[in-house]
Amino acid sequence: MFHHVSIGVSDLQRARKFYDAALEPLGYTRLSTSDKWLGYGTEQPQLWIKLAERPVVPDMESGLHFCFVAPNEEGVRTFHANAMASGGTDNGEPGIRPEYGSFYYAAFVIDPDGYRLEAFFRRPE
Repeated sequence: MFHHVSIGVSDLQRARKFYDAALEPLGYTRLSTSDKWLGYGTEQPQLWIKLAERPVVPDMESGLHFCFVAPNEEGVRTFHANAMASGGTDNGEPGIRPEYGSFYYAAFVIDPDGYRLEAFFRRPE
């Protein structure tokens, strides 16, 4: 459905450290770099991180979050661990989310700018 998503951050170097580490275990790499943006994806950038004068103000009640597909459960666990080690905040440790189904293995973090992120793997039923 989406060609790409762009988000604004207040500190591009901090975001680079965080997203390089958090997205790597999911199979996504930084494919584009400048002094004003970073682009992540597999074959082409689909997530753009842009330096912004006024990033969106974090709001935990807004419902806004971004979910990344993980290749396996280990990818979800490593996403969470790497995010925590790179300046993220825990918003839900890796595990099954029975409220979504017995197949739903996920972890939730908050990036240094307040964006809520999720890594998800669909377990075989």
